[in-house]
Amino acid sequence: MSMKIHTRQVDGVAILDLSGRITLGEGSVQLRNTVRDLSSKGSKHILLNLAEVSYIDSSGLGEMVSAFTTVRNQGGELKLLKLTNNVQGLLQITKLVTIFDIQDDEVAAIRSFKK
Repeated sequence: MSMKIHTRQVDGVAILDLSGRITLGEGSVQLRNTVRDLSSKGSKHILLNLAEVSYIDSSGLGEMVSAFTTVRNQGGELKLLKLTNNVQGLLQITKLVTIFDIQDDEVAAIRSFKK
């Protein structure tokens, strides 16, 4: 199953609803291009909704870190929303939970950008 991205705007936050697998190839390239496009158009607040992501490989993780860095270097913030148990475990093992701001509730996540 390839990854799909649906982008929407809520209160100045670009929300990327991701579904499928973020893996080497199409999934990671699609994520990279979408985040860079949003960032270049001035989006400072990006929220990756991972509720429907079933799997992330090392390339996908690298792309998420790269997206985080890209947005931060542009003066913005990238946060994660609704991690599945598999993705949560992966971020725990790799210690990336210490880097990403992880939210469980969309409304609270959107509000957290305003602080």
